[in-house]
Parts: sequence; C-alpha cells; structure tokens
Amino acid sequence: MTKPVTNLDPIDRQLLSELQDNGRITNVALAEKVGLTAPPCLRRVRALENAGVIRGYHADLDPGTLGYGITVFAMVSLKSQSEEALQAFESHVGALPEVRECHMLNGEIDYILKVVSEDLQTFQSFLTGYLVNAPNVASVKTSLTIRTTKHEPGVPLD
Repeated sequence: MTKPVTNLDPIDRQLLSELQDNGRITNVALAEKVGLTAPPCLRRVRALENAGVIRGYHADLDPGTLGYGITVFAMVSLKSQSEEALQAFESHVGALPEVRECHMLNGEIDYILKVVSEDLQTFQSFLTGYLVNAPNVASVKTSLTIRTTKHEPGVPLD
C-alpha cells in the first residue's frame, strides 16, 4: 500500500486540483492561478511528481469515437490465491490492452476488470480466447455497461 503524503499545504492542494482539471495548463498559467511566480510553482510541481503524488499526465480519450463501443466489467474468481497464482494472473491481464483496469478485491470475487471492446462479438472472442483461459481462472462473470453517468478520473480534493 502506498504511504499517504501528509505534508501538503493549501497551495499544493490547489496545484493538484488545477492539474487534475487541466493537465495541459502551462506553468505560467498554473502559477498565476495559485498565486505564485513561475519558478517556485515549477519546483512545487516537480516535488509533487518526485514524491509520487502526481503519477503522470494523460489525455482522457472517448472510447466510442475510437471504435470501442462497449465497456464490460468482468468479475474473476481464481482457483488459488497464492502469491504466485496472483502474480501469474496479474501478469497475464497486464499484457492485454483491452483490460484498462484491474483491481484485486476482498470477498467472493478475486478481481474486477474494466474491459473495452469494439462490439459484443469481439468481446466474446476476447473472453473465451484470453480471459477464461488465463492462468488459474476458476470463473468469470461479466456485466455490460448500458450507460455511464459519471466518469471523473483522479481523487476528490478540497
């Protein structure tokens, strides 16, 4: 588990909020928004990156416009929960580009995966060809999303 960074002051939190809303903002514009000059603003951002608070920057792409018409959540149960079995499964799904998120769960289901696919037929082929046959898989239950009403990457910041 990642250790929380507890020494964030209000300016750090404001920097994070602004960057989370707009990762392409220039350093000069960011500095102006938080009431700093550009050099100390950049130093603070670099410190947040070095501390692992900021993990990276990316574009939020619309899957539908790129031909990924469906999103499916797959609930995977494994035959064994030994560390070796967990690592083998995680390595397998880590190499599958259709799997956009993989979360280990506590309880009846071992993992939940977020999978994007072009259509239902393509997903079915992915499911039977790559997921059901993954190392140590006992069962896979899937749920196709009908509608997404909220998609907000990041974390809440005050």
